[in-house]
Amino acid sequence: MRQSPSLSGLDHLVLTVRDVEKTCAFYATVLGMQVQEFSVADGSTRKALKFGAQKINLHQAGAEFDPKAAHPTPGSADLCFLSETPIAEWTNHLADLSVQIAEGPVQRSGASFAIVSIYFRDPDQNLIEIGTRLATDL
Repeated sequence: MRQSPSLSGLDHLVLTVRDVEKTCAFYATVLGMQVQEFSVADGSTRKALKFGAQKINLHQAGAEFDPKAAHPTPGSADLCFLSETPIAEWTNHLADLSVQIAEGPVQRSGASFAIVSIYFRDPDQNLIEIGTRLATDL
C-alpha cells in the first residue's frame, strides 16, 4: 500500500470580514501583524495580515474571491496564536488598548506543548487566543 502524502505547515488562512480596513487596524495595533497588499493573477489588489512565516488573507463579506468557503461568514473563526511574550505583558497591552479579555489566563493543551492562554474578540467577534508556553513545560 502506498504511503499517504503529508503536510509540513500552514501557509495562510482566510478570514471573511465586514470591514477590511477596520480588521487591518485591529490586527496591526493589537497583535502587531503587518498589513500586506498583494496582487493576484487578475490584476486586483488584496490585503493580508502577515506574522512570522504565515499570513491571513482577508475577504470582504459579500465580495469574497473565488474559490472560497461554502459559507463564508464573519465572526465564525476561533484562532490561537503563539507568543514568546509573557501573558502578563499581553494582558497589560490589551488593557492599554481597552480590549476586553473574555477569559484567562487559563492553562490549555497546545498542539506541541502546554500553554497559558487569554481570549478576546476581534471586530467581527472572531475568538482570538494568545498562548504562551507553560513555564513548567520548558
